[in-house]
Amino acid sequence: MVQPPADPIARASYDEAYAAPGVARPHYAALLDALAEVDLAALRDGVNARLHRAGVRFATGEDDAFVVDPIPRIFTAAEWDALAAGLEQRVRALNAFVVDAYGPRRIVEAGHMAGEVIDSAEGYEPELRGRLPAVAAPIGVAGLDVVRAPDGTLTVLEDNVRTPSGFTYALAARRAVRDALPDGVPDPVAAGDEVFGLLGGVLSAAAPGTADAPFAIVLTDGAGGGAAWEHAEVARKLGAPLVTCDDLVHRGERLEVRLEDGRRRAVDVVYRRTDEDGLRDARGAPTAVGAALLEPWLQGSVAVVNAFGTGVADDKLVHGHVGEMIRFYLGEEPLVAAVPTLDLGRADHLEAVLADLRGHVVKPRFGHGGEGVVVCAHADDRTLERVRDQLTAAPEGFVGQPLIAISSHPTVVGDGRLEPRHVDLRPFMFVGDVKMGFTPGGLTRVAWDAGALVVNSSQNGGAKDTWVLRPSR
Repeated sequence: MVQPPADPIARASYDEAYAAPGVARPHYAALLDALAEVDLAALRDGVNARLHRAGVRFATGEDDAFVVDPIPRIFTAAEWDALAAGLEQRVRALNAFVVDAYGPRRIVEAGHMAGEVIDSAEGYEPELRGRLPAVAAPIGVAGLDVVRAPDGTLTVLEDNVRTPSGFTYALAARRAVRDALPDGVPDPVAAGDEVFGLLGGVLSAAAPGTADAPFAIVLTDGAGGGAAWEHAEVARKLGAPLVTCDDLVHRGERLEVRLEDGRRRAVDVVYRRTDEDGLRDARGAPTAVGAALLEPWLQGSVAVVNAFGTGVADDKLVHGHVGEMIRFYLGEEPLVAAVPTLDLGRADHLEAVLADLRGHVVKPRFGHGGEGVVVCAHADDRTLERVRDQLTAAPEGFVGQPLIAISSHPTVVGDGRLEPRHVDLRPFMFVGDVKMGFTPGGLTRVAWDAGALVVNSSQNGGAKDTWVLRPSR
């Protein structure tokens, strides 16, 4: 039996597994029955020992362990199909927006967005205006953060379309959890190495037309990067070299890589996974990745996935305009909801948030990993006063979102108790030509602290395996 939450926000949230105390939702009943007599602490420890032996790591501050809760999150086939259709629609619109933002800006001309929203976005690259290569979809890999509201509605919280991480961690969680569970649990849709086929399709679709058998590399920061394990795993599965900027050289208009055996080979496609994703640093000087890739990319001799400049589409203020993008570029109504985003540079939005701070989450417009995010309902008076001062002094640097009591899920804590912990979901989409593929389920992220609404690994979060059940016959 799951212990009820003490926090009032947690009590208001949707319970993924239970329709009422002690009453399992139908698609969770078999799993919870199978776990009724299991030593949950031993199950948890065994799952994470498997991950440790496999070398799975995600660097978050002092600790680099990738920690998984053994109780999977489950979606029915119908629920997943509806969500996937909405996310596919959203990514199509975001790709159209990136092309337009660096091109004619039809959405600005039509009055649906101010040009300043684009120009002030942290991920906007002004030197690409009118120069964005039109070879493939600029967003080849997308990872959108999805939460469930108290009424059960799945809604998009943030868009991640630069170099989103996590899909290999989802596969690692599946392997570790599925093998450890007892008999009698449901049989979810397989989630395995086919994801690398999807990624390979993205890289092939992006390759210059002159490349008969495109040669791809995975570009990383090296062993010290946060998701270095994922980078190495992707390179291994693709059969591609894992390299850093120091391994890249220019030869005329071509980009070449120094291989471990001393040979040099021309590169057709770069899957970039560096933490630094901009062309220039704060002083305006070229970054290492910009210096290495920009010119051959603009000249068309090498493709870059995801393209430079895609960060304009995951800007937190731009997020509030995606519904308009769907209507404008696709002529469709959004199929999946999104959490409203308030532009605090607007006097009316700022006034509304300041009048009800505890009813909002305040986020720096520029940032990632949950850094600087303040869930005002949980903030002490000193923190709340600091937020108020920041918003009064420089409101344009922040956005506000109404507080969503995001859903909770039974999670193993302490000596093996089941308690609700808040979760979100990061599904992954792979865009090759006009086709789009999905990882079934994606990566569920969980906050270990009771009542915490920020689930990022850097903010004491972990992960869960995510199942999509097979359609009932």
